[in-house]
Amino acid sequence: MWIEAYYKECKSGNCIIGKELMSQLEMLMEDLNNPFVQKDYKASDKRIQFIEKECKHYEAPHAGKPFKLMLWQKAFIETIFAIKIFDEELGKYVRKYQDILFLVGRKNGKTPLIGAICLSEWFCGEEGKKVLCASNDYEQADLMFQAINSMREESRSLAKCTRKNIKGIYFGNPKQKTKKGKFSYQNKGNIRKLSAKTGAKEGRNIGIGAVDEVFEMVDDRTVMPIRQALSTQDEPLYFELTTEGFTYDGYLDKRLIDARKVLKGELDRPRWLIWLYTQDSEEEVWQDEKSWSKSNPGIGTIKKWSFMRQMIDEAKTDNSTRAFVLAKDFNLKQNASSAWLSEAEYTNTEFFDPEKYRGQMYIGSLDYAETTDLCNAKALFIDPLTMKVETLTMYFICEEKADAILEDNDLNPEKKNYRNWAAKGLVTVCPGSEVDAIYIVQWFYSLYKDYGMLPFKVGYDNWHATDFKKLMASHFGEGILERINMDFLQLSGPMRIVEADLKAKRLVYNNHEIDRWCLKNTSYKTNNLGLIMPVKVQGQSKNRIDGSLGFIIAYATLSKFKSDYLDRIRR
Repeated sequence: MWIEAYYKECKSGNCIIGKELMSQLEMLMEDLNNPFVQKDYKASDKRIQFIEKECKHYEAPHAGKPFKLMLWQKAFIETIFAIKIFDEELGKYVRKYQDILFLVGRKNGKTPLIGAICLSEWFCGEEGKKVLCASNDYEQADLMFQAINSMREESRSLAKCTRKNIKGIYFGNPKQKTKKGKFSYQNKGNIRKLSAKTGAKEGRNIGIGAVDEVFEMVDDRTVMPIRQALSTQDEPLYFELTTEGFTYDGYLDKRLIDARKVLKGELDRPRWLIWLYTQDSEEEVWQDEKSWSKSNPGIGTIKKWSFMRQMIDEAKTDNSTRAFVLAKDFNLKQNASSAWLSEAEYTNTEFFDPEKYRGQMYIGSLDYAETTDLCNAKALFIDPLTMKVETLTMYFICEEKADAILEDNDLNPEKKNYRNWAAKGLVTVCPGSEVDAIYIVQWFYSLYKDYGMLPFKVGYDNWHATDFKKLMASHFGEGILERINMDFLQLSGPMRIVEADLKAKRLVYNNHEIDRWCLKNTSYKTNNLGLIMPVKVQGQSKNRIDGSLGFIIAYATLSKFKSDYLDRIRR
């Protein structure tokens, strides 16, 4: 049937899949040849026919069109519903695979597919079936719920015997309250949604649990109550569907470690279906576009080749885009230990004389996250002729930390001699155990006193900045400061521009030694939308990235006021 047909297509090379899925298919072929395993194709065909007859797509460009299943999708459904083993406790044959891990590249229709399977089982399965759609947040859980509801609404026959309210989807139509039977009010089955933030996850009794985008989960707090809620069922179904992600040492990482042990025969989990669309190596992504189907079985039908080629072209020149594309499109986990930039990319030996900007206005920035640690202030100028960005910078460290290296204690885990840097004029050592805002403001004021430079705007993070705000206002007037939130939304764009300017040698920072050190220590994390923000390179938590944040905050401030600032300096 469909499993065997898919296996033959994969073995012949007509369908290109990775080694991990091939391992699972070979296990399935053993099931089909096992006389003790029952094959109930009638049950799987019933679900396949239901989906293709009753379900329609609900989003452009396929909205309103029938849900025509591809070969791999039919094989997947057949595996779940056709393969049965005898259960000694129940004294009957039941579905073998009740726990399903489905990993596939983004935009391959995983949520609509699992939604259609859940809907088919809700109608074709036993009466009173309860379905729960879950995810790490309410919005993601709602995506699958809305997928199911949209397919229900698109079918006149399904909509006729069901209803939806704010709590969920139920059997029975308000216009036919007196009707009896499976599709009436007497059937208490329902479809509902749940997020990790929803309270009262315990005490549920469900037949199907579907958890979307498990890559975001740091632990099993969301999934375990759902799995426990399936424990009373004879034939429960538990789906985990996801792409790879950026949560390190999270729930998905642990699940994949066990899953790969199962595929290698190192761990015995006979009831676990492990359906992984993964690449065999990163090299093949760049060298052979035909291999892209290993992690994207819907490419050419659901997902566009042109889109993938565009993403690969962007990934070749942009490090953060590369990480996002490899993780989300090709299910290749990206290591947080990789640096944001290579040494060749961030090194710039060009110098400029501050006298060049005498009497000019600048964009300032301050990374003041911890007053007991290294802080960084910057003044950013734009050369109106070359449009190069040039920065002056000063670092600040409290005396207690600066002298800690002499005493070899834990206050200076990075083991840097700040006194030597201070002698070079690279850092200001502040008396006591924390950096007083007055020293930072005095540096900004020294730019005015020595060169007549004035701030146009100064971006800052909000941590411990109360005194800084008051002192800056007293020196330069109210409204000079611009708060920059330390989140993906505000930092992603500026961080990408800093990266581009460093690579193109458009950002000149006078080869500042501490700036170079901070850039070397900087990595980035990515969210599900492809936005990035700076973090320390994994395993180097003792080192500092304050200078990198100083650049990014300055660029974030510049982006808000660029046209006004350029107009001012060109006068």
